[in-house]
Amino acid sequence: MPETSASRPASTILLLRDGAKEIEVFMMVRHHQIEFNSGALVFPGGSVDAGDNEIVARADLYSGGEGLSESDRGFRIAAIRETFEESGILLARAKGAGTPIDAKRAGEIADKHRVALNEHKISFLSILADNGLQLALDTLVPYAHWITPEGMPKRFDTWFFLAAAPPDQLGAHDGRESTDSIWVSPREAVEGGESGRFKLPFPTTRNLIRLAKQGSVGAALEHARGMSVVTVMPVMTKTETGRQLRIPREAGYDGEVFEVGAVG
Repeated sequence: MPETSASRPASTILLLRDGAKEIEVFMMVRHHQIEFNSGALVFPGGSVDAGDNEIVARADLYSGGEGLSESDRGFRIAAIRETFEESGILLARAKGAGTPIDAKRAGEIADKHRVALNEHKISFLSILADNGLQLALDTLVPYAHWITPEGMPKRFDTWFFLAAAPPDQLGAHDGRESTDSIWVSPREAVEGGESGRFKLPFPTTRNLIRLAKQGSVGAALEHARGMSVVTVMPVMTKTETGRQLRIPREAGYDGEVFEVGAVG
């Protein structure tokens, strides 16, 4: 077995909106040259970085972090930053305001700063401070916690959050890490994974299946608030016919052992 690497803290957001008939979630296709999950349909997200922890130390730059540990705040800040970098959607408030910034303001900030942020020419902290913004940490609801199996060369300790997409913030892929973006119902995304239309990582599939049971954004957020999040670190075994992943039944994914394809 390969030597196990340490897992890197990471975050992702399932941005939700109510569609005509079903709940919809914002997803992106990762660039084929990206090292991790290339070509996959994923939720926006990425690693917690040093800049996120600098924002943790600046309580004036976020609201709704009461009762959260520094680590928890770091995961949420990273989730919001990565979502802004990758989609242009910004979960923030004007300092002192109780409502999210509107789509027009979010668009102006994205147009002015998003490329420079992605090219590491400006920090997210500076964008927040210069524009009088506070990240809306309380709009994120913990939904899942997955850790990459031991023995994998690249491992992540990832928190999944649910959040209602701010009104009229539609999102758009960045053209760098992602090459396409869609609003899709969880049911359609899962069916696309089964048909080969989409390439879906296993954790993404399981969370989409769970999300598809909810009929509205409000119902999904209420369900998540009432859940106990159980950490999942899949254990992979090879069988005569392929590979199996075992996860805790109490994590709430309708099972414990899952077939994940033929042995390569």
